[in-house]
Amino acid sequence: MMKFFFIAISWLLCYGSIHGQGVQSPHAILEQQLENATPERTESEADDDQLMQQLEQYRRDPLDLNNADETELAALMLLSPLQIQHFIKYRSMLGKLVDVLELQAVPGWDIYTIRRIRPYVKTGSEQGLKKNLASRLRNGDHHILFRVSQVLEQSAGYRPDSGAINYYRGSPQKYFLRYRYDYKNLLQYGLVAEKDPGEQFFRGGQKSGFDFYAFHLFIRNAGLAKAVALGDFTVNMGQGLIQWQSLAFKKNADAVKIKRESAVLRPYHSAGESNFYRGAAVTLARRNWQATLFGSSRKLDANLAADSTAGVDDYVTSLQTSGLHRTNSELADKGVQTQISWGAVLSYRYEQLQIALNTVHHLFGSPLRKAPEPYNRFQLTGTRFGYYSIDYSYSFRNIHLFGEVAADRRFTGALLAGLIASVSPSVDLAVLYRTMPPAYQTIHASAFTENTNPGNERGLYIGTVIRPGPRIRLDAYIDLFRFPWLKYQVDAPSGGSEAFVQLSYVLPRRVELYARYRVDNKPGNSNEVNAVSNWILTESRKNFRLHLVCWMGRNLAVRARIETTRLQGRGKVRDEGFLCYLDLLFGNSQKRLSGNLRLQYFETGSYDSRIYAYENDVLYNYAVPSFYNKGYRYYINMAYDVSPRWKTWLRWSQTLYRDETFIGSGLDQIPGNSRSEVRVQVQYRL
Repeated sequence: MMKFFFIAISWLLCYGSIHGQGVQSPHAILEQQLENATPERTESEADDDQLMQQLEQYRRDPLDLNNADETELAALMLLSPLQIQHFIKYRSMLGKLVDVLELQAVPGWDIYTIRRIRPYVKTGSEQGLKKNLASRLRNGDHHILFRVSQVLEQSAGYRPDSGAINYYRGSPQKYFLRYRYDYKNLLQYGLVAEKDPGEQFFRGGQKSGFDFYAFHLFIRNAGLAKAVALGDFTVNMGQGLIQWQSLAFKKNADAVKIKRESAVLRPYHSAGESNFYRGAAVTLARRNWQATLFGSSRKLDANLAADSTAGVDDYVTSLQTSGLHRTNSELADKGVQTQISWGAVLSYRYEQLQIALNTVHHLFGSPLRKAPEPYNRFQLTGTRFGYYSIDYSYSFRNIHLFGEVAADRRFTGALLAGLIASVSPSVDLAVLYRTMPPAYQTIHASAFTENTNPGNERGLYIGTVIRPGPRIRLDAYIDLFRFPWLKYQVDAPSGGSEAFVQLSYVLPRRVELYARYRVDNKPGNSNEVNAVSNWILTESRKNFRLHLVCWMGRNLAVRARIETTRLQGRGKVRDEGFLCYLDLLFGNSQKRLSGNLRLQYFETGSYDSRIYAYENDVLYNYAVPSFYNKGYRYYINMAYDVSPRWKTWLRWSQTLYRDETFIGSGLDQIPGNSRSEVRVQVQYRL
């Protein structure tokens, strides 16, 4: 009965608000974009908030559409290559834009696109922008942000049994501190410090205070140097076959958004402790040529194993990326592996053609060696690894071609090739083919693949966007893939498919609605306990979502969602899940007080039928947690502008489970049926 109560209240509120007037706030649009862009399989709190920082920076200091180049437009991560191309051509033919609403005349730009991009752009023209170093150092903005959070219930890790060796050595609070200086996206420098829950603070193994420190200095457009990076930075090459460290998205609700786009160098100022470089880098540009060089040296967390013949720790079974150093075993893994990396990019651009040569090399202090399982046969082994690739892009009328051809130092090759085309003013098409043999294994790569990392995959993706009317949009795709070798819990070559369709409808300044249906067919070992050997069966997951947003005036909105999932196959009994929530959002960027409230109910048959839901949080923080079993969840976020320089946030959240005597497992197990968390954040801007 509870689920029907939530449904009834949600839809009654939204129905009553259809006749209200108002516009969506920039914060709401930002949250919507992050939800569409964030992979739904990400359960933990996000450590990489680079995109959120970038969009928030553009919200405060919008990108000037009359002067922005293709690289700056692509950095928004909200536009397709064809949309960018059409805009550049429109601007060159008709001159500067007078108003953002003029974007409706750009081919391929619908209301859906304009609403997403509008909070982050403007049509003014910046005159006399000073770009010398002295002006950059004097006229920028200083930001200091401090965040503390804690789960109030005490987990098993903080209550060690007598004689226990492995337990949490530190306090349950999580601390995050960031100082940043920005000047017009031309100069950035700053410091990041973080302590995770359970880690020590100014005592024990953390005499220096925070467990993680990071520093960055980044300069753009300084004469011949297009970019200079010192300290922490990320490197992105081609389509991610050999190197990609910034946030990147795979299959998502924007069916034709399949191309990786980013500047080669970007500053790193997030809390994630693994996927970045530490050293120096430079990008030099002259006319149509551009060259990037970088070098890095880092200490990584890793599991060391002993050679029984030598009796010493001399090889690494796996690299640790969690960044957690709470227990004795986690502290023993901290910084035991050395990684030295270097590489280069040389690119040339002529009109609509761009081509680049890329290379990256890694040298580890201790050799990598995976456990001798059959599915690990082709995993990385040794201390030296090198990769080379050629990537390209070419636009011809309404067609955009792109791709990358890569090889490792043993000449094992990989290929990714894509096409995005405007078939008609109301139809866009995207096609992407990839092939990567099992022996192709990488270090910091992230391409448009079904697997987490490129390798052991062949696939074909076809997506389309259809706009039957100015306020209706249909996104759909199908992805077919094969795995030539074994995978974890898949003991034979296998394959699968994924299909997706989403219909979106927008009423002017009133209602936004979308309905989504997705089917995943993934391979896996059979579940028969007494079977002599495993055989591969297909597991089908069907997911349906209905999402509605209504505005009741300028300062109040209601958001409601209903989602179901059904899991069947691999010899399992049919497993189903259900989730619904109601959000109230109030305030906007002109109000000193703003916030949102969520009431949620979920019910699933098991962990396998879990459902993911994006959650709002304090600024720069978000998560996409999973929900399973039966229970309720609620949270409230409040933001208050104390003054033009000071802003504070407060968040309270709690999950209440039905018929449960404990939550979680291992050291994270909490007795009882509730989990509560409080978070406080303060920001000072000078």
